[in-house]
Amino acid sequence: MPIHHGHRLDAAQLPTPSALLRAFLGTDHPDPTPHQVLDAARGLANCHDRRHRILEQARDPATSGSAVAACGRLVEEIDSDRIALIARIDDWVAAHVEHRDGASLHTETLGAVIDRMAAKWVAAHLALAAQTTTTPRQREARTHLQWCRLAELTDGYRDLITDVTERRRRLPVW
Repeated sequence: MPIHHGHRLDAAQLPTPSALLRAFLGTDHPDPTPHQVLDAARGLANCHDRRHRILEQARDPATSGSAVAACGRLVEEIDSDRIALIARIDDWVAAHVEHRDGASLHTETLGAVIDRMAAKWVAAHLALAAQTTTTPRQREARTHLQWCRLAELTDGYRDLITDVTERRRRLPVW
């Protein structure tokens, strides 16, 4: 874990919230050299999207018992992929982000934070496309809630990278 006293972390090393959201969307980053964290973030969003669709299939009353079991195995594979992507982000943090002794330790790794953001991004997008038996007002309220939660997580991420950049907070690496 790099610890460099007297050298300020370059904020450009950590992806901005807007870059993360573009990565979740699958939009190419304008930088010609891909960022490992953004690549992993894109993969996390894909995992959450696939996971949601497989769980929906498993919940369908017409799905056979063997198909439900197959869905369970697929979810386990997706979760293994998510764990690997989270570890890629956390390994990048351990290798590239300067840590300050004595700075307050954040409760989650950066990989875990980005995974939660990816999950909420997928939930917000799926809420827009939801075709349910609820009333339009209920759908609108649910969609609004999902987007507000994503905005809160995005603000929290922005605050976190600001605190890391200013060396007030450090990210756990394990």
